[in-house]
Amino acid sequence: ARVRNSLSYAVHRFFQENGFLYVHTPIITASDAEGAGEMFRVTTMPESPEEDFFGKPTFLTVSGQLEAEIYACALERVYTFGPTFRAENSNTTRHLAEFWMIEPEMAFCDIGCNMETAEEFLRYILRAVLEERAEDMAFFDKRIQPGLLDTLQHVIDSPFTHITYNTAIHELQAARDGGRSFEYEPSWGSDLQSEHEKYLTEERYGGPVIVTDYPKEIKAFYMKLNDDDSTVRAMDVLVPRLGEIIGGSEREERYDVLTRRIDELGLDRESYWWYLDLRRYGTVPHSGFGLGFERLVQYVTGMQNIRDVIPFPRAVGQAEF
Repeated sequence: ARVRNSLSYAVHRFFQENGFLYVHTPIITASDAEGAGEMFRVTTMPESPEEDFFGKPTFLTVSGQLEAEIYACALERVYTFGPTFRAENSNTTRHLAEFWMIEPEMAFCDIGCNMETAEEFLRYILRAVLEERAEDMAFFDKRIQPGLLDTLQHVIDSPFTHITYNTAIHELQAARDGGRSFEYEPSWGSDLQSEHEKYLTEERYGGPVIVTDYPKEIKAFYMKLNDDDSTVRAMDVLVPRLGEIIGGSEREERYDVLTRRIDELGLDRESYWWYLDLRRYGTVPHSGFGLGFERLVQYVTGMQNIRDVIPFPRAVGQAEF
């Protein structure tokens, strides 16, 4: 709890010191930010959504990003830090149904600026917890995850290696061909698995890695399409011992391209009318990223089960207190 508190304070301190405004985005929403459909329905009348409280189907949010983009277009640099919900039926040590998300959004910021901010942010909060909670961190290093302090310090001190998704797949396939076994076959068009991410950070590059330019088929509709029409300006920040800790992208600001992507994925244009209007009448390039707060606390403390790093965890079949 002390580490969680220090990390929370460090998150706000970093953004406040760097010109970001803290905004509160809705918990109840009518649109699916990720387009994955894993959302909790909010209703008083399950059989008649048109007569329901809000007059339309509504859900608990999976992300405040889309709303944060509105504020970023007006105020340049904003961030959200609040509860999000995902109705994913995964009963694992890595999943929660209710969790907290940190989501900065920046206008006039391309993918390069986005990566630079993510690096600075991660170093800042890791450095803060090592300095402010030294006694607690020594306990975690001794009793929970031996070598934890060295791992975190290594991320702070190391340059972040930048590679494309294409390079990552080639590196993984070369390792496989050289005798390195993977449970999941690395192939172009498939998402990177934790074992792939750990190989890249721990064995191939020996430090944090940022992977960019993923295939559009495995990323969200709002990510900016590259000129090759097959990849998007996405980025995933990978760290040793965990894998992905931050995910983000440059956002698609071109109205016609965004509309086409929404249609391609079978999403309802009407649900995103306001999001499209941000582009319809002129807009600016902008980027942002997301960091699951409990995943961060789990990484920093070395705890194996994510349910141990949040008070009163909500997961499949679990909603006590």
